[in-house]
Amino acid sequence: MHQQMPGWSFLTNHARVLLPVARDPTARLRDIAAACRITERTVQGIVVDLEQAGYLSRERHGRRTRYTLHPGGTLRHPAEAHLLIRNLLELFTPRAGGD
Repeated sequence: MHQQMPGWSFLTNHARVLLPVARDPTARLRDIAAACRITERTVQGIVVDLEQAGYLSRERHGRRTRYTLHPGGTLRHPAEAHLLIRNLLELFTPRAGGD
């Protein structure tokens, strides 16, 4: 079993939240938080950040929220600003049909 190393990681919590949303646009904040191993309150703040930055939008459908990703945006760090969010999503999310 691989033991987690404390102190740092390769992905930020913002990326971690974006990935489960990409996998399931109707995911509840509670489910996203569980998948990311962070609090629901933290996920809520990150979703607001991602929406304000134009990476996703939210629409209410009854009691549920549906997320729409905008994968044409670029990564935020200047060293990766030439890379599209789409590239990150393609790397970490399976395609329909197993492609």
